[in-house]
Amino acid sequence: MNHKGTLIVIGGPTASGKTQAAATLARHFGTEVISADSRQFYAAMRIGTARPLEEELLGVPHHFIGHLPIEETWSAGTFAREAEPVLQRILVDHRVAVLVGGSGLYIDALLKGLDPLPMGDAGIRAALQATLNKEGLPPLLARLLKLDPDTHARIDHHNPHRVIRALEVCIASGRPYSEQRTTPTDRTDVRIVRIAMDLPRADLYTRIDARVDRMMDECLLDEVRELLPFRTCNALRTVGYNELFRYLDGELSLEEAIALIKQHTRNYAKRQMTWLRRDPLWKFMPPDDVDAMIAMIGV
Repeated sequence: MNHKGTLIVIGGPTASGKTQAAATLARHFGTEVISADSRQFYAAMRIGTARPLEEELLGVPHHFIGHLPIEETWSAGTFAREAEPVLQRILVDHRVAVLVGGSGLYIDALLKGLDPLPMGDAGIRAALQATLNKEGLPPLLARLLKLDPDTHARIDHHNPHRVIRALEVCIASGRPYSEQRTTPTDRTDVRIVRIAMDLPRADLYTRIDARVDRMMDECLLDEVRELLPFRTCNALRTVGYNELFRYLDGELSLEEAIALIKQHTRNYAKRQMTWLRRDPLWKFMPPDDVDAMIAMIGV
C-alpha cells in the first residue's frame, strides 16, 4: 500500500477536457481539486478564461479558481507556496489529491520546486519594457529566439510579462533561461501520477473554435469592455483580451479579432503539447476514458 498519498496531475492543451476529467476523478476518489491554471485565478476574467461553471465542477471542492483581483500578480513560486498547505491538508483528509491545469511552469513549481534564478535587474527590465511599449512584442520575441530558442518554443507568445522575465534572465546571466530551469526530479513525499489529455489535433482545433464562439455568445466583448481600465495589468496581457482590446481601439474588425483569438489559441495549444511531450512521465489518454484513468492510477 502507498503510505505517502497520491497526487493525480491532469494536464493537456486548452479546451482538451481537463476540467471534466479532473472533476470526475476527484468525485470518484472522494477528494478535491487544485487548479494550476494561472489565467483562471482572476475573478474578473470569467468568460475569457473559460472558467468552469458550478455544474461543471460536479460538486467537487476546487481551489484557486477566481480568487484574485485583477491588479494582483502571482508567480509560479507564489502559487506553489500558497498551494502547498492546501495539498498537504487534502492528502491528510483524503489520501488522494488532484492537480489540474495547462500552465506547465505552475504545475512544475508544485511538483519539482523552482530553480534559483538571477535576481531581477531593474535596468534591464525597464529597457525591455520600453521596447515593448514602443514596438510591441515581436522584437522581444525575435531577441528571445536568438538568445534561447528552447524557451521561445514553449513560452506564451502573448504574455509580455513572461517574455520580459525570460529575456531579463538571459541578459543578466549571459546564459539561456532554459538552461537554468534544470530541476530534474519530482518531490518524493507523494506518489505522482501524470495524465495528459490526448485527442486528434483536428478535434482539438474544432473544440477551440467552438469554445471561442461560445465565449462570444456569452458576452466576452462586454467583459473585455468592462476591463478596459485595467488593460495594463499582467493578467490581461493574454489571448482573448489582447485581440478584443485591439478591436475596441479600432485596429481590427470584430471578425478579424475573433479569427485571431482562434488562431492564437491554437498556437498556444500547440506549445502546450510540445511542453508535455518533452516529458516521458506523462501518460497520454483520451479525455473521456475515465475508467482507463482510474485503472492506471491504481489507488
